[in-house]
Amino acid sequence: MDSKQAKLLILGGTIEARELAQRASIELSKKLTVTTSLAGRRRVAPALAGEVRIGGFGGIVGLVEYLSENAVDLVIDATHPYSPVISDHATAACASLSIPRAQIMRPLWKLPPSAKYIEVDDMKGAAEILPDIARRVFVTTGARGFEELAELEDIFFLVRLIDAPEKPLALKNHQVILGQPPYSLDQERLILAEHKIDLLLTKHSGGEQTAAKIFAAAERKIKTLIIRRPPPEPGNVFETVDAAMNWIKSRV
Repeated sequence: MDSKQAKLLILGGTIEARELAQRASIELSKKLTVTTSLAGRRRVAPALAGEVRIGGFGGIVGLVEYLSENAVDLVIDATHPYSPVISDHATAACASLSIPRAQIMRPLWKLPPSAKYIEVDDMKGAAEILPDIARRVFVTTGARGFEELAELEDIFFLVRLIDAPEKPLALKNHQVILGQPPYSLDQERLILAEHKIDLLLTKHSGGEQTAAKIFAAAERKIKTLIIRRPPPEPGNVFETVDAAMNWIKSRV
């Protein structure tokens, strides 16, 4: 790139996005300006290096307009692995403008050999089999999708969220607990024991900060129901911030 100050847009919301913004702002401060975009679902946005924008773009058309109006040179999609809509929009928008785009997709967890797990495609798939395999479920799938579980009256759901829900969850028999990652193995053991959990319902998000629940469930021989991860977008996909940084440095 010929310009002295290239513009990087990070589609954020993950720990990888925060680390990338920090490193890019420091290591490439003379060559790059960094903006991180957050969806705005968290009540309190995390502290981030560089500039921050909050809110949606308005689909592919809105994202194209933003990229054009702000003369963005590079885009890193560091959204959560289960945010396929914004990732799809980023791919389409960047392709239409010939803007280089890459995605950070953290590795899947390496499940312990003793883990008893079942995979499904989505919450609807989970709802279909839960009545046959569980009565007390620890749910760590995020703040959405509970309407798919709304008709399951004979199951108790212990739902862990980062922020308290703004309105009651669409679950008949449940309790909400709040927690901020990272979660320790001892914390997860205690939750499973205290609430007499017999199944863990989670997403295959990956990442060290939330892996302990998988190992705690395996220790207690508790089944794990895992929602499969959507495939990454075509193009450059990196598992680490280091790899993403090398990609950025090669282009500024």
